[in-house]
Amino acid sequence: MITMDLTGKRALVTGSASGIGLGCVTLMAKLGAKVALNHLPDDPAGIEQVTKLRAAGYDVVSAPGNVSIPGQAEAMVEAAIEQLGGLDFLVNNAGTSGTKEPIPPSELDQMTEDFWQLLLNTNLIGPFRCSKAAASALKDGGGAIVNIASVAGVSTQGSSLVYSASKAGVVSLTRSLARGLGPDVRVNAVAPGQVATAWTASWTDEQKQAAIDNAVLNRHCTPDDIAEAVLFLCASANMVTGQTLIVDGGLTL
Repeated sequence: MITMDLTGKRALVTGSASGIGLGCVTLMAKLGAKVALNHLPDDPAGIEQVTKLRAAGYDVVSAPGNVSIPGQAEAMVEAAIEQLGGLDFLVNNAGTSGTKEPIPPSELDQMTEDFWQLLLNTNLIGPFRCSKAAASALKDGGGAIVNIASVAGVSTQGSSLVYSASKAGVVSLTRSLARGLGPDVRVNAVAPGQVATAWTASWTDEQKQAAIDNAVLNRHCTPDDIAEAVLFLCASANMVTGQTLIVDGGLTL
């Protein structure tokens, strides 16, 4: 059980109306942090989660905005920092696969320009936009950034070659930002394996079991598993920067 005290800390988690992002918001808020929950402006789930967490006594605020849209991403970060009164942790979690079913790498015709732009703008350029907008506030407090990458960007095939390329870009972006923002701000990434979220809810029982069987720890990751790794890189690990921590239960061993 994690007993870290985050009282007085301020965090922004993008794409946090559900899944990994919501797990990060919930864990940090439970440990005493004031947290901005970013969600799409037209997504009622974001407001519902903020209301639910506030009713439970946690200091959580709404931060609507789409990180894939230039200008809107930066405005969201600036508004969140103003609400929070500063910023200590930025978790760049917002992302999309752009498809409900995996696309084989041989299906090049399905990798359209629009598909590329959607994934790159959300998964790769979005984290850059948010990091750039938050950099000054994070430097003031010696803060940290954690980007959510994927094992698809490190070693295995993801839902599409575009998704894998975008997440490989996040790994590279993490190293470059660590150099660019150091020594004041540490920048790391977490690369989850198969996580039990809404993204995998539609999988067949056979697909889910195969992922479990292939993992050394014989289970799916949960959002809480990823949130714990994010917390470690945000709030401790003071000599760790530019690194990507694989959290997959041994799936890619």
